[in-house]
Amino acid sequence: MKKEILQILGQSSERISGEDLSSILGISRVSIWKHIKILIAKGYDVDTSSKGYRLMASPDTPFAWEYPDRCEKIHYTETVDSTMDIARDLARKGCPHLTVIVASAQRKGRGRLDRTWYSDKGGLYFTMVLRLSMPPQYMGRINFYTAAILTQTLREEYGADAKVKWPNDILVEGRKLCGMLSEMEVEGEMTTFLNIGIGINVHNDPARYEPNSVSLRRCSGRKVSKKELLSIFLDRFEDKLDLAMSEEAINLWRKYNSTLGRYVRIVTHNDTLEGYAEGVDENGALLIKEDSGKIDKVIYGDCFY
Repeated sequence: MKKEILQILGQSSERISGEDLSSILGISRVSIWKHIKILIAKGYDVDTSSKGYRLMASPDTPFAWEYPDRCEKIHYTETVDSTMDIARDLARKGCPHLTVIVASAQRKGRGRLDRTWYSDKGGLYFTMVLRLSMPPQYMGRINFYTAAILTQTLREEYGADAKVKWPNDILVEGRKLCGMLSEMEVEGEMTTFLNIGIGINVHNDPARYEPNSVSLRRCSGRKVSKKELLSIFLDRFEDKLDLAMSEEAINLWRKYNSTLGRYVRIVTHNDTLEGYAEGVDENGALLIKEDSGKIDKVIYGDCFY
């Protein structure tokens, strides 16, 4: 109902009476007023008078009702421990494909290798639940596709000189702008679900904790709408999702990568490797050429230039 009220108010610059809203929506004027009060409490600037209501401004908050075509699949909470934890629980309970859990802040955000992802207010933090009928060995393609589409979005929509560092960190001039983390569950030989968590430094100041990081506002030189950014990315992601199932996902990642051809150091749970990043295979594993000439294939780890 909040979605319907906002749509009606947003389509008119004139004040709309409670009686008209009541007639259009088929609920009482008292119910209309209750929803209006909730919207005001959520940060919406609604001018109210005896003659009706007029929407003056909306908060930059990704409430589910801000996405009419995705409303049933968006789950927004202001502050959570981790959107990944909520996504895992919903996925195990059977939530639909492309369910999105989004928060304004995380208390226990995390990155690869159990590192902390500082998730202050001002950033955009969300996890997508994907149900793709694929063997688990191909899931790397989905991660590469996701990183490439997000990089493409940041470049084309916000003018950020974004590039992907293997496997899926997004950097601007060597500073970290976005991070990704994924997890999946498998039944038999097929993936039950793949959850991809994304953290984007939008208006927060990540440099307080991570000196080698940057925000999208600083990169773009302008104020950025978080709810618009989420909408644009999800539309782009879903529009070409078929590419994610093929090697084209890897080719798209190559277009925006900053890793290949460089001398790198890769840190895994058990080892550290150094050498030239010669390429990636069809599923995203990094091919490292050591000084001895030996080629190592690295499936998972942190990459340092």
